Amino acid sequence: MKTILLLKEIYLEGFKNLGNYLIRNYFRAFAWFSFAMFLIVLYAFVFRLYTGFAFD
Repeated sequence: MKTILLLKEIYLEGFKNLGNYLIRNYFRAFAWFSFAMFLIVLYAFVFRLYTGFAFD
């Protein structure tokens, strides 16, 4: 739980002092997109491990 709160604080601090509204929202959307892509890659890797894919 402490790790989640630390990640939340880092996320909020990262976007606090950005000046322009458009740039702030662009970087926020890009961060969420990157996080979603990382989760998809992580899911695919775990799925390959679980189904016994040969990494030769």
